[in-house]
Amino acid sequence: MSPADFNPRWVAIELAAMRIECHLGRLLRFPFESIGKWVAVLPLLLLCVVTVERTAVAQQDSWTGVRRIVAIGDVHGDYQQFITLLRQAQLIDQRNRWIGGATHLVQLGDVPDRGTETRKSIELLMSLEKEAAQAGGRVHALIGNHEAMNMYGDLRYVPSKEFEAYRDRHSEELRQYYYDQEIESIKKTSPPEERPKFDDQFKKAWESKHPLGFFEHRQAFHQQGRYGKWILGHSTVIKINDTLFLHGGISPKYASMSIQDINLEIRWELGAFNQLGDGIARDEEGPLWYRGLALEPESTLAAHVDQILEHYGVRRIVVGHTVTQGTVIPRFQGKVLLTDVGMNAVYGSRLACLILENDVAYVLHRGVKIPIPSGTGSDLLPYLKRAATLDPQPSPLEELIHQMENNQVVPAQR
Repeated sequence: MSPADFNPRWVAIELAAMRIECHLGRLLRFPFESIGKWVAVLPLLLLCVVTVERTAVAQQDSWTGVRRIVAIGDVHGDYQQFITLLRQAQLIDQRNRWIGGATHLVQLGDVPDRGTETRKSIELLMSLEKEAAQAGGRVHALIGNHEAMNMYGDLRYVPSKEFEAYRDRHSEELRQYYYDQEIESIKKTSPPEERPKFDDQFKKAWESKHPLGFFEHRQAFHQQGRYGKWILGHSTVIKINDTLFLHGGISPKYASMSIQDINLEIRWELGAFNQLGDGIARDEEGPLWYRGLALEPESTLAAHVDQILEHYGVRRIVVGHTVTQGTVIPRFQGKVLLTDVGMNAVYGSRLACLILENDVAYVLHRGVKIPIPSGTGSDLLPYLKRAATLDPQPSPLEELIHQMENNQVVPAQR
């Protein structure tokens, strides 16, 4: 099945039609049965048609005069770590209500996958968006490669337990609907001699690959689903004051594109899967996937970084995507800041985020605010050692510290 098969509106219409057909089957007979079924759901069908939205529209992607910015890297379904970090940054209270005032929170993408509480994390962000706006602040939930993957159906990193959060009282019925669709598709596309035997063993194997909640998850991340529509309402790249924020990075291939053009293209491709192809949303050099700013030797990309800064009129670039050794890491004399510290338990449950106050960069490392050095030489070592003292021992930063002391620096682990 393709991602297009999970449009929740069309499936809801078909299921409603099937229920009506079941209830009225004894009363309705061909040819009136089919007519009655579709007449009964005509209002739903009309609603589906008239509420289709064009998602690839320009939105605000630049802000100035923001005094305090908190940037948090990849969450990957770790809700508890996420709310802990938000509380340490004084953005939410113990009831998870916004207390950040006029602060701008930038979540740099990759809320889904790996962890099992993606849904709670997204719902929290959706609530905080409204609360922050009412308080004069802002929440920017950027699109990362894992948001895109969940939309177009690459579920390699979705743990099976994650689907349980989407189960409801209709899950059995919905799964049976898709199972029947699968059988019909096989019958239509395969000659009889090549078809599998549709017995209990076949069905159990199919159900193991599609646990209850699977199809609700797929519907939620469809372009017309709750989370798919929400993702399409956000940006890939934004500019706040003199800082550029995005998930992966700007590669030389896309360095001439404007912020608006990047955002429009990503929304367009994710909003119409037939536009994906070899487009920017799945390109390893695209802004959702590029790791060069985190991994390439600084001498190789120094001129490219300066070109990015000049092109977008900024003094620094903040990215996630590539996991650091456990805290916010500066590169290129502080012109690039890496914020994916490995929050999820898969990476060690690290706790750190970036704070920009009056254009000064700090790391909030396990609740303690430390100035981030602009250099990557001798002044970086004391910064790392200070952060390491705050970690449960042994600190994940010790290896990097040891490498620096021996002049063998590896800025990020992947």
